[in-house]
Amino acid sequence: MRRHVLVVEHEPHLLRALDVSLTAQSYAVATAPDATSALRLAAGKPPDAVIVDLDDLDPPDADGADLIIGLRCWSSTPVIVLSEHTGPSDVAEALDEGADDYVSKPFAMEELLARLRAVLRRTDRGGGPRMVSVGDYAVDLTARTVVSAAGRGEPVHLSPTEWRLLTPLLRNPGRLVTGHQLLRDIWGPGHDEHSNYLRIYISGLRHKLEPDPAHPRYLVTEPGMGYRFEPGGDMAR
Repeated sequence: MRRHVLVVEHEPHLLRALDVSLTAQSYAVATAPDATSALRLAAGKPPDAVIVDLDDLDPPDADGADLIIGLRCWSSTPVIVLSEHTGPSDVAEALDEGADDYVSKPFAMEELLARLRAVLRRTDRGGGPRMVSVGDYAVDLTARTVVSAAGRGEPVHLSPTEWRLLTPLLRNPGRLVTGHQLLRDIWGPGHDEHSNYLRIYISGLRHKLEPDPAHPRYLVTEPGMGYRFEPGGDMAR
């Protein structure tokens, strides 16, 4: 089956280049010149992946951040962003808003196609349970909701980055997920040494989900290697 890719690009020459290159690789391509059109197309026919140029989507319509946040309200479709702004804060902001990968402009088409194949592979591997119990909480990995298993209290809000970190752990119960793998999947190549990112976000997840964050029972650390989700909470660390 052909994979459906939505390209959001205002600049006609780049839009044509992306359309031709993706079509040549047997993708079914839909295009949109702005965020509002993109959201309408995505709602009508959900794509398998979205490629969006952040530099060209500006108000008064809706900017690239609005598009990503709008998609993330109802969809976990992989989003690759393109931008000339390559500072660490720019990349972090896009990823925190819900993007899955970040490609700096100008770029080689071969690199973009490889990154597209990578995010689609991660989606293909994303099988497993939809509902997972983490202590007193029921986590819906499809709807991206966290509620009390007993039906009491307010839902727990997780940021897009927290979801991208938590999901592979919950989909692989009892298995080590390496810090190297998490860093590359969430923040992209070049962040392999930034283990402090993981410590900060894991700490945040523990404070939201663990009964005793200082002595985690479910989201446990394998020192020097990575993290593991223990469904029964028996491997307190």
